[in-house]
Amino acid sequence: MTLRDEWNAEAERWIAWARTPGHDSYWQFHRDEFLPLVPHPGRRTLDVGCGEGRVSRDLAALGHRVTGADASPTLVRAAREASPELEFVEADAASLPFGDATFDVAVAFMSLQDVDDVEGALAEAARVLEPGGVLCIALVHPLNSAGTFATRDPDSPFVVEESYLERRRYVEEQERDGLAMRFASDHRPFAGWVNPLLDSGFALQRVREVTVPRDAVRDPASERWLRIPLFLHLRATRA
Repeated sequence: MTLRDEWNAEAERWIAWARTPGHDSYWQFHRDEFLPLVPHPGRRTLDVGCGEGRVSRDLAALGHRVTGADASPTLVRAAREASPELEFVEADAASLPFGDATFDVAVAFMSLQDVDDVEGALAEAARVLEPGGVLCIALVHPLNSAGTFATRDPDSPFVVEESYLERRRYVEEQERDGLAMRFASDHRPFAGWVNPLLDSGFALQRVREVTVPRDAVRDPASERWLRIPLFLHLRATRA
């Protein structure tokens, strides 16, 4: 299956997962880590891979004029129903239905690892951004997607069994608080994300490796994540 098909198949479960406040890292700390990376509201902001719209809604609350784009018709419909005042379009990230230099800000929050054509998506982001426009990205950190902890002990070793350097598909199934999700994504090494960004005409401004803040640790087992980054944040400008 393509990543697009994988995520459309999980769309209804993702809506429930994403919209349960306090349920996942977005509510616990990730949103608050990411949003300060985004520039102040400008002319127009694009949310690439907007899903059911939670990032778009938060950006709009900060004053951004947001357009969200997602390849899943189910998720676009849910986003429109939740926020009819915002613009949401069904579109592949590698083939956006917007003119050149339409936006001055774009975000791709936890979406690019779920896109089949990352190089095409970054090229499209560069095309629709005006010169000097800013792209802010959040990803699963490549170290996180490369391996796993051997146990749930706080001092558990982190094990990488397959090649960190090779791109590959991985699937993770999670169940929490009565909700279940199948996450299908692509692993790439750090260079596999940054080089396509640079090749698309972006200049890298900021790199952040985001781990669980200590005040978000809920149990001893979660302490192991204080040692390994969960997410990678990138901020880049279009030349």
